[in-house]
Amino acid sequence: MSNRPAPDRLLHLLDSLAEIDPARWDHLAGDEPGLSHAYLHSLESSGCVDAHSGWQTRHATLWHGGELVAAMPLYEKQHSWGEYVFDWAWAEAYTRHGLAYYPKWLAAVPFTPVPGRRLLGNCAEDRRALLHAVLAMVRASGHSSFHLLFPADDEIPWLAEAGLMLRQGVQFHWRNRGYRDFDGFLALLNHDKRKKIRQERRRAAAHGLNTRWLDGHTASAEDWAFFHRCYRGTYALHRSTPYLNLDFFTMLASRAPDSVRLLIAERTGQPVAAAFFLHARGTLHGRYWGALEALPFLHFELCYYQAIEYCIAHGLQRFEGGAQGEHKLSRGLEPVATCSAHWIADPRFRRALDDFLARERAGVGFYLDELAERTPFRSAP
Repeated sequence: MSNRPAPDRLLHLLDSLAEIDPARWDHLAGDEPGLSHAYLHSLESSGCVDAHSGWQTRHATLWHGGELVAAMPLYEKQHSWGEYVFDWAWAEAYTRHGLAYYPKWLAAVPFTPVPGRRLLGNCAEDRRALLHAVLAMVRASGHSSFHLLFPADDEIPWLAEAGLMLRQGVQFHWRNRGYRDFDGFLALLNHDKRKKIRQERRRAAAHGLNTRWLDGHTASAEDWAFFHRCYRGTYALHRSTPYLNLDFFTMLASRAPDSVRLLIAERTGQPVAAAFFLHARGTLHGRYWGALEALPFLHFELCYYQAIEYCIAHGLQRFEGGAQGEHKLSRGLEPVATCSAHWIADPRFRRALDDFLARERAGVGFYLDELAERTPFRSAP
């Protein structure tokens, strides 16, 4: 499917990343987490992302003189699962008025709320040209809407200028301020929070578990199978269905071994729990975890404290704890504003949502101010 955004540029939509050379795509994606050819293609080839799952691949590519100059991860969605920016109420309002909200267009990394570039390219001119070409295609498609989730900061002004409505959210990230060790990090926290973390770590240590960090080079097939068992168990506890299968994790580990980290907790050599992380751009991204036993404070130990220790030991500058979770604040993670951008075809709904988002942004602003007053640090970092 093609469309001409300008006389010298051609927009082409890919039904699969198998259609393009990995080096060409990765030249534009750089080290953006979750946007590598290996990551997105593993989602497709494992069957986690396909027409049957409601994620129809339509990756947007922009070509100039036969060369790929810009790209965007793009999907036609038949639902709103796996996005972490919730528009279910918008879909319900469409339905009440006899309109079809689905299919819709979505530019995002499936199943993960990692912020980063969504307009991939080596120059601003090509990236902005891609945005306008995609929006022209979206308007001509007849679909209800277009949504771009968790963009990079430099993309937000372009999205606003192009007429998209902006929506704010909040995540919690840990920042490395040159800590020599975990105690150096604790020293900056106030007394109550420092005491709380030490108590939680002692409770977790009392379970008598040893931990080991692995990557795609060192993790075995048995390690990945055990992790996936834990991952499925976490979803089962919440009466939900996991998005990702074992094939995805093993494919990703094989294709991009340096981008994954696996933390396994064991008792006398037998695995008990595991946590999965992505690693890119000096950042550790917390993603999934699970345990075979209900052990108090083990989640905090594996998913936060061990991750922070890993970042300090390896000189990583940031740890992203994933979506939402106000409980992360008391454990040294700080609130960070996130963004999404939305275009709605129907002018009546567009006006109503524009008003709603303005009020929602004000509420998020007040919430961020409140969180700042509750900082766990002895003084503002």
